[in-house]
Amino acid sequence: MLKSLSLKSLLENILFIWVGLVLVLALGADRLLLPDWIQVIGRSHPLLLHFPIVLLLLGLLFTWIPEVDQKPDFKKIGDLALLAGCNFAGLTVVAGLILAKEDYDGDAILWHQWSGVAVFYLCTGLYFFRDQPKKILKPISLLLAAGITATGHWGANITHGQDFLLAPIQVKEAEITPLAEAEVFNDLVLPILENKCMSCHKEGKIKGELRMDHIEGLQKGGKSGPFVLAGDFKNSLLIQRIDLPMEEKKHMPPKNKAQLTEEELEILKEWVANGASFEQKVLEIAPENKLFVLASKKFDSKKTHTFEPTDYSDIKELNNFFRKVEAIYPESPALEVSYFGIAAFNPASLNDLKKIKNQVVKLNLNKMPLAGADLSVLKELIHLEEVQANFTDLDSKQIQILASIKTLKYLALSGNKIDSDALASLGEMDQLISLYLWQTGLSSSDQTNLKSKLSNTEIDFGFDGSSAIYPLNSPKVTFDKMMFRDSVEVVISHPIKTVEIRYTLDGSEPDSVTSQVYIEPIWIKKTSTIRTKVFAKDWIGSPEANFQFLKSGLTPTEYKLLSTPNKQYKANGAATLFDQIKGQNNHTTGEWLGFQDEALELEMKLESNVNYSELVIGLLYHEGAYIFPPASVEIKGLKNGIWTTFINEVPEQSKKVDLPRSRMLQYDISKSEYEAIRIKLYPIASLPKWHPGAGSKGWVFVDEILVN
Repeated sequence: MLKSLSLKSLLENILFIWVGLVLVLALGADRLLLPDWIQVIGRSHPLLLHFPIVLLLLGLLFTWIPEVDQKPDFKKIGDLALLAGCNFAGLTVVAGLILAKEDYDGDAILWHQWSGVAVFYLCTGLYFFRDQPKKILKPISLLLAAGITATGHWGANITHGQDFLLAPIQVKEAEITPLAEAEVFNDLVLPILENKCMSCHKEGKIKGELRMDHIEGLQKGGKSGPFVLAGDFKNSLLIQRIDLPMEEKKHMPPKNKAQLTEEELEILKEWVANGASFEQKVLEIAPENKLFVLASKKFDSKKTHTFEPTDYSDIKELNNFFRKVEAIYPESPALEVSYFGIAAFNPASLNDLKKIKNQVVKLNLNKMPLAGADLSVLKELIHLEEVQANFTDLDSKQIQILASIKTLKYLALSGNKIDSDALASLGEMDQLISLYLWQTGLSSSDQTNLKSKLSNTEIDFGFDGSSAIYPLNSPKVTFDKMMFRDSVEVVISHPIKTVEIRYTLDGSEPDSVTSQVYIEPIWIKKTSTIRTKVFAKDWIGSPEANFQFLKSGLTPTEYKLLSTPNKQYKANGAATLFDQIKGQNNHTTGEWLGFQDEALELEMKLESNVNYSELVIGLLYHEGAYIFPPASVEIKGLKNGIWTTFINEVPEQSKKVDLPRSRMLQYDISKSEYEAIRIKLYPIASLPKWHPGAGSKGWVFVDEILVN
C-alpha cells in the first residue's frame, strides 16, 4: 500500500512538472534556444503518442462503470490509468512542442498542437477533480474523448495526408481525363508530387522551407534554391535531388520512402526540359516531343459518348468512293465522316448525313469545293464537335452557319476569307477549345480583337517566319545495335532533304567546314563514337546527335573483381562487365556497377596465343547524380610474374552538369604481351566547387570492358 501511495504521489508531482513545461513551451518556444539533444526528445513524439491515448481512454472508461465508487480496487485501477495517461500526455505534448520547432508550419499543425495542449490540461483537471459527481464527470469525459480523437485526426493529416482517417469510407469516382483537356502540371506532374513528395512538404510539415501543396510554394522554392528553373537541370532543386544516388542524404524521396518509378523520373525531367510550365496543356506540346508521348500513354484520347450507335447497315450504305464513315475508335458509337476526291464531291451529299445525325461528332471537309453549298444541314448533327473546313472557299454566310453550331469544340477554317461579318460570328463561339485561322486575311487588330473575345480558346493564326532564323532539328541516326561483332551499318537522315549532314568518328565535334559530309551509309568496323550535325543556308546548325558503337570483345579466360561495388549498384558482379549488354543511360536500371568509397579494381587473364589490339572501358557520366569520369585510371600488366604499370592517366574531367550519357575510354594494347591485366578506376574524392554537391564524394559507373 505504501509503495502504491509513493508511486501515485510521485506521478502527481511529475504531472505538475509537465503542466509547467507545456505552458512554457506552448507560449514561449519561439524565444527559446534549445540544444540539439533536446531535439531527440522532440523526435520521440510519434513513438510516445500511443501510450496516452490508450491510458486516457482506459481511465475514462472507469468513469462510466456503475457504482465504481463502491468498488475501491476498480476505482484505484481507473485513477492510476488516468494518472499515468496524464503523465504520458504531458511528455508527449512536450515532445511535440519541441518537434514543432523544426520544419512544421501551417493551420494543420496549429490545430494539432493546441488541441493536444487542451487535451493534456483537460485530462489533468479531470484527474484532480475526479471525485466530483458523475453527472459532471461524464460530459467532461466525453469532451476529452472527442478531443483525443480530433487531435489524432489532425496529427494523421500532417503525417499521412488530408482526411487520412476518413479516406477509406469516402467514395471518389475515378475521373478519366481526356487528352484534349489534360494539363502538363495539374494532370502529369502534380499527382507525382502528391504521391511521392508532398507528405514532407505541405501545410503542417515544410521540410527545407519547401512547400509543395500550392503553386506559389513551388515557385518560391526552398532554402537550398529554386524548385525548378525552366530548362535548367543544374540549378533546379527537383532534378538535383531526384538524380542523387539513393545513399546520399539529400536524395529525394528519402530512401525509406516509396521511390519514383522510371516513368515518373522521365515525366519530371521532361517537364523541366520543356519549360516547367504550370499552365501548359498537353496538346500544346509537339507530338514528337517525349513529354507528349509520355502523356498520351496516361490520358484517354477517347471521349466517352453515351448516345446509341447507328445501325451498321447505315454506315455501310454511306461509305463510297468519295466519303468514308467510321467509328472514332473501336466500339464507339461516335462517328467521323471524311470527304475526299474533289472531282467526285457533290455538296448535296451532305444531306445523306441525316441518317446518322445523332452519331456524327467529326466532319472532315478539307479542300472540298463548298462555294455556294447549303451547310444548314450540319445544324441537324446534334453531337457535332469538330469541323475541318480548310481551303473550302466558304463565304461569310456559310461561316455564320458553322458559328451557330453550339456543340462545336474544334473548328478549322484556314485558307478561307474571313470578313467582318464572319469575324463577328466567330467572336461569339466562346465554347471553342481550338480555332485554326491560317491565311484568312485577318489584320493584326482583327486577331487581337478576336483573342480578347475568345480568351479561353486556343487560336492559331499561323506564323510568318520569313525574317527569322531557326535551328534545325538533330539528324536521325538509324542502326541495328550498338554492340556488334564484325560491323554495323549506320544510316543518318533528316526530314529536310536539302540539308548537309556532317559527321566525325574521331571524337571531335562536327562542324560545317572540315567534318566529313555524309553521302551514303557508314559501316562501323571498330569501337567508335559517331557525332553528327546538319547544316543549311539561313538556318542555325542542329544540336548534335552522338552514339557509341562497341565492337564485341573477347571474353577473358578468367576475371574477378578485387574490390566490392556499392550494394545498391552491384548488378551481376564481374559478369556484368563481360555480358555484351550495353547499359542504358540510367544508373538505376541494374545494368551498372557503381563505386564510390573504393576504386573499381578488376583483374583478368588473357590468352597467350591471341594478339590483342585495344582495351575499351564503358562508363556512365551524369554529373547531376554525382557520377563523374574517373579521377585517375591505372592499368597494370603481368609478365613473368611481375606487375608493371603501363597506363596511368587522368581522363578529361567534367566542367558542368550535363545530361546522362555513355562514354568510353580506349587504350592501345597492341604492343603488350601480358598474361593478365589489372584495371583500377578511382572515383573522384571531392566534387569540384562549381557543382551543387561540392566536396561530396563522386561515383564511377562501369558496364562493359572489351578487349579486342
